[in-house]
Amino acid sequence: MKRSLLAVPLALMLSVAAGCAPSDDSDDAKASESTASASAGGECAIDQLPLTTSGKLTIATDDPAFEPWFTDNDPSNGEGFESAVAYAVAEEMGFTRDQVAWTKVPFNVSYQPGKKAFDFDINQISITAERQNAVDFSKPYYSAAQAIIVRNDSEFADASSLADFRTASLGAQIGTTSLKAIESLETEDAPLVYDDTTKAALALANGQVDGIVADLPSAFYLVAAELEDATIAGQFEFDGGEPEQFGVLLQKDSELTPCVDQAVTALTEDGTLADLEEKWLSASQDVPVLK
Repeated sequence: MKRSLLAVPLALMLSVAAGCAPSDDSDDAKASESTASASAGGECAIDQLPLTTSGKLTIATDDPAFEPWFTDNDPSNGEGFESAVAYAVAEEMGFTRDQVAWTKVPFNVSYQPGKKAFDFDINQISITAERQNAVDFSKPYYSAAQAIIVRNDSEFADASSLADFRTASLGAQIGTTSLKAIESLETEDAPLVYDDTTKAALALANGQVDGIVADLPSAFYLVAAELEDATIAGQFEFDGGEPEQFGVLLQKDSELTPCVDQAVTALTEDGTLADLEEKWLSASQDVPVLK
């Protein structure tokens, strides 16, 4: 899902450290070591990879790039969860920071069929069977829950179950799993669809909709930094006990997919992804599960 617009401090919402793009000698040495290892040989050696630009790893995301996934609308600064993950994947693959190039690709365009002008895209893109018909996904790097945001004075603010929202008018960004989550509720009114989450939040603030749905980290950001007098009513229970998962997106049948998979798996196993999640996405309050 997504997200919100302005680069507002996240202290109200997240337990966030000041940055995630160190450039000290130890990290430079680690990157050089990783690069040397990757260049030594094998199908995932940089000189063997079918890159968009020779010697560069081109990473795509949307514009604007929203908090808490990115910071200051600048994916290249290494701050925010997905920027930090992207650089960690790049380093694991043997790329140094100056070998990473960013490009802008709209969310709804990223998973469309066809040739890509990037090596991979990271943009809170949920792994779904439908999307996998058109693109590749890496192993998941994050498990996300969907959440419902309402105004504090809403009749739905004290809802205790998903069934309580059957009579609510709910909205979400087009093409997202948040929109699919609303559709699964079979509400009396059809879901309201917005170009992005910021426009959905504006509709909520103006009383044009009873609630909006977003992934939980974005929901925390919205109620802390962009919406006044709003609250998270609750999060969706995982369907069948399985969480929604975000994956790095690649062109269908990309030769890079196994190499990105290898990097994500290594970062999962050594605890790097868990550390980055704790740093950038740790919420300061519990959110009830709506069953």
